[in-house]
This record gives sequence, structure tokens and C-alpha cells, in this order.
Amino acid sequence: MPLAAAAAVAACPSPVGLSRPSCRAYACPRRRRGFRLEASSSSASAPAPTAADEGAGAGPCPVVRFDMDDFAIADRVSVGLHGRSGEMIFEATVRDPSSELYGSTVVLRQLKSSQAKRRGRRALEVLKKLARRQMMYDSYALQVHGYIAPGNAAEQEDVPFVLVHGYHGSYSLHHWLQLSDWLPTLEATLALDEEQARRVGDDSVGGPAVTRQLRLIRILMRDLLIGVNYLHSHGLAHTELRLENVHVSPIDKHVKVGILGNASDFHDSDPSSSTVASNNERRKMMIAFDMRCVGFIMAKMVLRELLDSSTFFKFKSFLTKGNDPSCLREFLLPILCQNSPSGNIGLQMLDRQWGAGWNLLALLLATKPEKRISCLDALRHPFLCGPKWRINPSTSIIRWGLGSTAVRMTEDYIYGRHQRRRLAYFVELMEVLNPNLRTESWLQLLPGRWRLLYCTGRHIGLTLRQPSPRILISDVFLTVSSESVDPVFCVTSDIGFRIMPESNWPHDKSGTEGVLSATTSARITAGRVYIHEQEGKENRVASSRSSRRYLRGKWRKGSKMELPASLASVNIAMDEVDISMSCKSTLNVNSAEKVLQEIRTQTPPEMFDLSKIVCGTYIDARLMVLRGVNGSALLFIRSNPTTDS
Repeated sequence: MPLAAAAAVAACPSPVGLSRPSCRAYACPRRRRGFRLEASSSSASAPAPTAADEGAGAGPCPVVRFDMDDFAIADRVSVGLHGRSGEMIFEATVRDPSSELYGSTVVLRQLKSSQAKRRGRRALEVLKKLARRQMMYDSYALQVHGYIAPGNAAEQEDVPFVLVHGYHGSYSLHHWLQLSDWLPTLEATLALDEEQARRVGDDSVGGPAVTRQLRLIRILMRDLLIGVNYLHSHGLAHTELRLENVHVSPIDKHVKVGILGNASDFHDSDPSSSTVASNNERRKMMIAFDMRCVGFIMAKMVLRELLDSSTFFKFKSFLTKGNDPSCLREFLLPILCQNSPSGNIGLQMLDRQWGAGWNLLALLLATKPEKRISCLDALRHPFLCGPKWRINPSTSIIRWGLGSTAVRMTEDYIYGRHQRRRLAYFVELMEVLNPNLRTESWLQLLPGRWRLLYCTGRHIGLTLRQPSPRILISDVFLTVSSESVDPVFCVTSDIGFRIMPESNWPHDKSGTEGVLSATTSARITAGRVYIHEQEGKENRVASSRSSRRYLRGKWRKGSKMELPASLASVNIAMDEVDISMSCKSTLNVNSAEKVLQEIRTQTPPEMFDLSKIVCGTYIDARLMVLRGVNGSALLFIRSNPTTDS
């Protein structure tokens, strides 16, 4: 609980001086765990259910009405979660010898406003609904022991409603992550021994910083998903999942999902609209909302930079603007590396296992609710399963891993021939596993801004040559826009460059900046890329050999079918190209020609003359592969504009 010592309450016999209620809980002398409720004839507005409410076979109800004299109030008080003015939190100790909770520490949550009281009573209703599986509830949610309410209806408006629930330390997970020594402290709290390590299939204890943090995050995420799935399987959605509502218990080593005061039923309470279709739609929407909240929790745990409110605002704005979350890495890369030149641990964790962390984050934060992953599927995701768990990845995971590995390789400045061959092989394998074979998919995914990553036919950038002038190529973008329903696009290639000083260019990379632009219009139609033109038995044998060539090793699981004689693609027909160059300094004709020639030498010819792009062979939400007239492949990644600082 976030019970910070915000204020000292000296000699505080009662949080608000509540009057003695007319009903009290006594320990039941029978062996089974429970309480016997003795109530007077005066009625209370707060729920006080008994075992008879659910029938003979239901067992005792865990909700108990306490007396304020049963507790010894500590001298610490804190405003409720998220700065809610309608809640006050007190730490107390049960001093009633007849109670099963005698000597244990509890939390008294004082609810003053009408909305806060509603949340408290809703938490009791949810507890009654989940009482049949009390052990699961206690393991993955804050345990609610009972309540303290006014004794008569006249005092209901003036006297607060007090909820009595379990105490799991003075910090929420948000407070834990803000500590300077959060990692060893959480490891000690969870007592990460060999048994705990086996829960995530990882037997490594300690080790490098990335492996160490990844193991801890796997345990926290798996516990959180199990708790959320427990609620979903009982027809409830938490609707208020955030780091401030997640707690780590040092007693049973489980993650608690917080008070269920805002939990909502999947089924509509309105009988007139209670149809199967409406209930299913409501259930899907509420589960999707919870999974989006889990995605935010995961993002903050892995990328601790998001704990800063301004950085998280940029992160959330990127998603609310409709950008695809699969492009989060391209968006967050400059933000994460801004203050971490030697490497970001969170970035390394998400990049492991061929970018599996980015894939899970994209599935949790998918723009369309129906595309978001469920709790059970998330628990089987490779990112949350250790190396000792044998996970059979789906084709989509294999495809994602291919693209992520290719992007990681292009981020290194590639000189070796074996590296270029491997990257070219990855691009060819991506083309075989193209998820969008129809032209309609290209019409939908093609518009946008794409950044050139790699070209198999040309080494981009400076080499051992010493040309004059010295030109440094920055980013190369391909912008595709469409203003009509027809498959006609406006294609613009922007090549950023910098003219460096002649004398000290190896050490001084400053200089005059400029942009070379090539604009044209393009029309795309369905097409095929033929690999084998001959037919017959020889062609089938060649196709089988090509399949083994492409789908060998760990990528063999990506496809069970043989390589076809042709691959689906789109033909791109370009019109006349309009080329222009702008520079911040004045250049004469001779200097401009030299600059233009050097730009053409360092960049692929397809980006300078767009008419040399003949077809597209791969596209998804984040990557695209275009083929030139000479057979070279150009790999692009979708580049979304960053949020203004």
C-alpha cells in the first residue's frame, strides 16, 4: 500500500471518531475458517452478507463487519491512491484476541465521498462473487477482510465507510521502480531462489544486468497476467490496472492486482439490452481495455524512462494518434538512446529473442481492440517464457523475428561480405513469408513515410574513397501519399546530405545541410516474381531445393509448404521524375554538379531515379521491401514523426 509517512497522527484512537457499530464479528469456534455475524435489528446500508445469502452449499461469506475497537491505529496516514481526496489510508493492527487476524497488520481505507463509498461497496460485492475460489483471490488480489460502517442510516451521509483489507508493504510497484536500488530490493522481496527461477523456465540467478532484470520482469508479468486472467474467467474486468494499483506481497511472493472497487461485469445490467451479441461485444471490449493497461504496465517496467510523466505522455500520444504500435521501436529509439549512449537495458531486453518483447508490447497495445492478445496467449508468448521452455512459435512470430533481426543488423555499419550475404538471405526469406499477398493490402499499408535501411546492390554512405567534396548522407526517406480512391500515389524520395569541410572532415562532421528530392506519381497493379519459368518434374525438384535453402535451421518452422514457382508482388509503374536540390549555402553550377554526382554515388540509384523501382515483394505495418530493375532489394522501415518536445 502506498502508506508514505505523509503526516504523523499523534494519539489517533479512530480515523474519524466513528461511533460504535451495532454489529460485531466474533471468531467462529468451528474448525472451518470463517466468522459468525451477530447483528441487531438496526439495518445498515453497507452490505453485510451471511452464509445464508448463497444457499446451504456456499459456505461462510468472507465479508465481516468489524468494530473500530478491534484495531490499534498506527501513527501514519496517507491520502488515497492517485491523490484521491475522497480516500484516506491508515495502517492498523488487529488487537481483538478472538479474531483470526489477531496481531496481523491491516489497512483501513477510509472512504468519505459518495464515489469512494461506491467503490468500497463494489469491492465487497466482487469479493462475495469470487468467494468460491478464495485461495486464488487471496493469491492475486488484495485480500478484503471486511468493513466498518455507521450503525444507523441517519449517520450514513456524514460518517465515512471504512474498508478493511490486507497489508502488503508500504509501496506499490510504482514506488518500487522509483527506488535507486529497486532491482536487489525486489529480488529480496520475492526471494528469487531456484524454485522461483523455474517458474519462468530460467535457471540463471544473477548474471548480467539484462538477464537479471528480464528474469524479474518475467515473474512480475506472469503473476500479473494470471491474476487478470482469474478475473476475466469469472466474468469481471478490473478496469483500473496501473502500477499504482499493483503490489508485491513479501509473504506469499505474489503480485496483487489491487482493490477491485471499479471491477465491472461483462454482462450488461440492463435486461432490455441483455442479448448474447451485446454481452459478447461488451466482454471483448472490457478485456481489450484491461490488456491495454497491462501493456502500459509492461512498458513502464521494462523501459523505466517511461516513469517520467513527460516521456510517457509522448509514448501515449503516439498511440492515441492512431500509429501502429508495431512501429514503437522506431519511435522510441532516439528517446531511449538520448541519455544512454552506451546502451539502454530496457531496449536490450525487448530486442532479445529476435525482438519478442516488441512483439508482445505491440499485441498488448494494438490499435484495434479485437487484435489485442489475451492473458492465456500472453502467458505462452516467447518473451515471457525462459530458454528452458520449448515454445513452438507461430508463423507471425517467425516473420516478426526475421524483420527484427534484419533491422538490428542494419543498425551496425556492415563491411563484411558474410554479413551482407546474411542480410540478403533474410530479405529473401521475408519475401517468401510475405503476409500481405493481395494488392488491396498494399493500397492500405503503402501510404506513409518510410526510411531506407539497406540496399543489397549498393553500400550506402562513405567508403575508403576521398572524393571532393566530402558528402555525408543522413536519412533517406520515401514518402507515399494518396489523395484519391484510385491506386495512384504520389511518391517522393528525400535524400538528406551534409557538405563537410575539406580539411578536417574525419573529425568534424558539421557542415552545410541540404536535401535532394525526387517526386513522381505511381500506379500499382497485381504482379508475380517468377523464380522458375520451366514446368515439370525438374521444376518441382528445383523448387524443393530452393525451399530447403530458404527454410533451413530455426526458420524451417516458418513454412510447411514448398517454395512456389513465383512469388506474389505488386508491379509499380512510375511516371516522369521531377528532381530538385536545395542547400543552405550558395553553390555554383560546377560545385552543384559535383555534389549531385557524389550523392548519386553513395545512394542506391532507385532512390535517385524512382522509375527504376519495378515491384514490391514484402510489406507489413513496419517493414517494406522494394525491388529495382537490376534485382537489388531495398529494405524500408516505417518512420512515424516524433512528438514535439
